[in-house]
Formats: sequence, structure tokens, C-alpha cells
Amino acid sequence: MFWVRPLLLFIAALAFAASPLVFPGFNGFAPDAFPVAQIDPPVQPAGYAFAIWGLIYLWLIAGTGFGLFRRSDDYDWMDHREPLIVSLAVGIFWLPVAQVSPLASTAMIWVMLVTALLALFRAGDMDRWWQIAPIAVYAGWLTAASCVSIGLLLAGYGVLPETPAALVALAVALVISVTAQYRLHRAPLYGITVIWALIGVIVANASPLNFAVAGLAAAGIVAILALRGTDTE
Repeated sequence: MFWVRPLLLFIAALAFAASPLVFPGFNGFAPDAFPVAQIDPPVQPAGYAFAIWGLIYLWLIAGTGFGLFRRSDDYDWMDHREPLIVSLAVGIFWLPVAQVSPLASTAMIWVMLVTALLALFRAGDMDRWWQIAPIAVYAGWLTAASCVSIGLLLAGYGVLPETPAALVALAVALVISVTAQYRLHRAPLYGITVIWALIGVIVANASPLNFAVAGLAAAGIVAILALRGTDTE
């Protein structure tokens, strides 16, 4: 029965990728989904950055498919499967929940992030482009997206003004990403994906210039790149 978990993971990846087709129409939280309308929140990356979801969906399908058909009984592939199944299973239902409840969807995306990071840390060393790389890109984007949700909640529920809320969210994202990348030199695409999101934040805050938010995002990029520069592997 060694094929059961690989099969479940492949099915979860397919269902996760199909969720935008089953639950269409979500283009981010509506401004009036919060008590304090979030019309152009500085914490949110520019719209083009979200195109990375296409890459994530395809790479997860390819990687889990390779794992099912070529590495179903390989011990190097076994440890990451259970947490990744949990992450993708929650992700299947994220879109319909996000359409009605920012609070519930934020809780869900943090479950997705924690389990995705656990899967990334548990991934083996074999077949890096099939096993590690898709999880790294997925976890990297979830790191950014989960912290964006925190920033939206802080501003949307009036806990903080928009710019301080964005700074708190970015600070949390940088702590998580720098810590994770320091421990995961073998997964550079994790940090690169976070950088993609941070560039999107800079673009979104360039006109008019929000120096504090764009500056912190730029500092985060420098920190991740400097960390990668210490990699000797």
C-alpha cells in the first residue's frame, strides 16, 4: 500500500489546481469585506505578482505526479507527503471561504503555510527539481500571502493604520523567510519566491511612493540575497 499517500497527494494537487475553476471570481478581498474598507492597501503586492499561482499549480502537479509514478516507494520521498497533503487539502477550500470570510481564510492560509514549511523541511535530497522545488515555490508564496492577510486584518479591523499594518506584516514575513532560508540552503527557490512577492510590494507602493513600506521590502530583498550569498553548497 506504499502508493496510497503518493496517490492522495497527486489527487490533492490536481484538486487544488482545479479550485479556481470550480470557485471562480475571486480577485482579492473586496474593500468592503472589512469594517475599514481596504481600497488600495500598501501591504498587497501589485496584481501581476499573483500570476505565480499558475507556476505553482503546474509544478505541484508535475512534482507529485513524478513522485507517484516514479518514486512512490522511495524512502527519500516519504516524509514530506503527509504535511503537504494537509496543506493542499485545506487549500482546495480556501477560495470559497475567502469569498465570504477574511478571518476564516486567514486562519486557513496559516495552516497551509505551516504544513507547507513542514513539508519543505521534511523533503529529501533526491530529485530536487521534482521534489523540493515545487514545495519551495509554494511555501515561499504562502509566506508572503499569509502575512499579507495579517496586514489586511490589522488595517481592515482598525487595529492599526494601513502603513503600520503593512510594516508589521512585512516584518513577520521577513522573520519567517530569513529564518527558513537560513535553515534551507538547499531550497533557494523559497527565498527567490519571497523576493518575487517583495518586488510586487515595491511596485505597488512606488506611485505614490510609500517610502516606509517600499524601503522595508527592499531591505528584505537585500537580506535574503545576502543570506543566499553565504551558501557554500
